[in-house]
Amino acid sequence: MARPDTDLKRIADLLFEVGMLKRTPRTGYRFLGTGEESVAEHLFSAAFIGYCLAQLDEGVDAFKVVKMCLFHDLPEARTGDHNYVYKKYVRVDEERAAEDLAAGLPFAHEIKGLIAEFNEHKTQEAVLSHDADQLALLLQLKEHKDLGSRYADAWLRNNAKRLQTEVAKSMAEAILQTDLSAWWFKEKDADWWVKGK
Repeated sequence: MARPDTDLKRIADLLFEVGMLKRTPRTGYRFLGTGEESVAEHLFSAAFIGYCLAQLDEGVDAFKVVKMCLFHDLPEARTGDHNYVYKKYVRVDEERAAEDLAAGLPFAHEIKGLIAEFNEHKTQEAVLSHDADQLALLLQLKEHKDLGSRYADAWLRNNAKRLQTEVAKSMAEAILQTDLSAWWFKEKDADWWVKGK
């Protein structure tokens, strides 16, 4: 049962706002020329990657990394996604968006704190969360490369340079050496693909 002082309607508002991220496109794909992804899809991928990185980096609070990965782009429900080209010309008040989206929530302090910590980039959890954010893009770019995008390779090289932790750099190398279909299509299973059993 919820605490009697909890404003569940305010939490419902937040849940609808978070739902906007399913319909908020990541805009960088316009410049790549292929692909599309919503901010919500990106956050899911980043959170899962963050969990994996945190499991490989001893002494890190894995739950905090996952929450930071899930929350870092919440303000984009209000601001939209701004890729590197847009950021050259447009200033986004993400801090105000975070303040407004958290206002009146019983856990406002945690949401704002995690977003601020991610943006300050000082703790090991924040650094891993940034690397997870970049690896989520790297994973998408590798898929595009494997599917024939002629620009994905140049983007991959630049994206990999943003990684800061050794565990993320090692993960990036593994991603770059793995074909996107390797998890389900194995040559040793060739008979199955012919006979269906």
